[in-house]
Amino acid sequence: MTTRSLTPIIAAAAGVLLLAAAGVSVLRNPDNPHSQVSQARQGSLESLESLAAAPFDHSLTGAVARTQAHLREYPKDATGWATLGAAYVQQARISGDPTYYPKAEGALKTSLAQKPHENVAALTGLGALANARHDFAQALNRAREAEKADPFDATARGVEDDALTQLGDYAGARRAAQKMLDLAPGIPSFTRASYHLEMAGDVKAAGQALERALAEASQPADIAYCRRYLGELAFNEGDPAQALRHYRAGLKADPTDASLIAGRARARVATGDLDAARTDYVTVVARLPLPQYLLEYAELLQLMHRPDEARQQFDLIDAQTRLQAANGVVDDLMVSQVAADHGSPTEAVRSARAEWSRRKSVLVADALAWALHRAGNDQEAQRYTQVAGRLGWRNATFSYHRGMIERALGNRAAARTHLERALHINPYFSPAGSKQAAAALAELKSQNGGR
Repeated sequence: MTTRSLTPIIAAAAGVLLLAAAGVSVLRNPDNPHSQVSQARQGSLESLESLAAAPFDHSLTGAVARTQAHLREYPKDATGWATLGAAYVQQARISGDPTYYPKAEGALKTSLAQKPHENVAALTGLGALANARHDFAQALNRAREAEKADPFDATARGVEDDALTQLGDYAGARRAAQKMLDLAPGIPSFTRASYHLEMAGDVKAAGQALERALAEASQPADIAYCRRYLGELAFNEGDPAQALRHYRAGLKADPTDASLIAGRARARVATGDLDAARTDYVTVVARLPLPQYLLEYAELLQLMHRPDEARQQFDLIDAQTRLQAANGVVDDLMVSQVAADHGSPTEAVRSARAEWSRRKSVLVADALAWALHRAGNDQEAQRYTQVAGRLGWRNATFSYHRGMIERALGNRAAARTHLERALHINPYFSPAGSKQAAAALAELKSQNGGR
């Protein structure tokens, strides 16, 4: 990724802002729970509009019930089935319950059966479902089928961008994001532009894109979503105080948003307020027991010397991973990340290689590098750190991993460079990792006379 290739994205964003484009729902990655509402807005039935207008919480249940009632009366309504499928995907994301995915698949395929041709809503819904299940190749196929049926459908471009990003085709993903900006400038496209800019290392421009998205936001859920990513951007740059301000502003708009509470917990750990962070994580995992949040909570409990409680969270990660797999979600990346630091390095390598066989993203490259390091294969690990760093992303975890791998290979100068970079970018990137990075760096300096 180069700065030059990103210029059109920002240029387009700035231009359309001058036109005061209307705000729409939001999407920054394939796990964004708001994406299906955007898809729902592609339809025209009353039930579709009810879903689109529904806030992202309990009222979604009411919208689903109304759509189900509509379909009992009109069982051949293809748009209604597509709406219901999209709503099930959203329910899965809001609740963390993957058992909604088979229901979503059934409803979306019923829609396609009722309308086999040019059924854009069903195709984009199936694409979004595939992204949620981490079947990114299938998601890409569905998105392109939808684009063929309607070249002006911005939502399909968003699904395509998400899939290509996760597959590691960043140039293709940027083209999709640019096309989405051209078709529908608004929160979904600005937040996507922000993500591409952040991965390219242009944090300032990424923040500007998110601020533009926030300026477009009027609904509480949209405001909360933008604040969440502004908070993450601040935290990733080592500013937990600024991150907290964004999370609090987001929670003021939507007090029920578990991802904002998780962000606040992360920032509270960084500022040393461990008891408050623990309280936050208790709330988060009760509302949204995603493996990522369970892992963060378990690592906090380890930091607080509560090994038995931490073990319970690790057991829950295993249970949640099995439940996801039973409902079509394949996430070997998370399995590898957990196993590398808290389980078997051999299992971490196996899982990371399985993920790498399906997609070549920088996140997977970093996970494979770290798993190989933990398994003692530093020569091969070093090659994947170079792959992970190819975009220029200011990612403290990437730098920490590379520094530790260079240290293991005896490359002391390179090790110092990357460990210093990790702590410079974000000294709070991981409770355990930050301490290990600082200790390794101090050791390297002592070997060089303290310099």
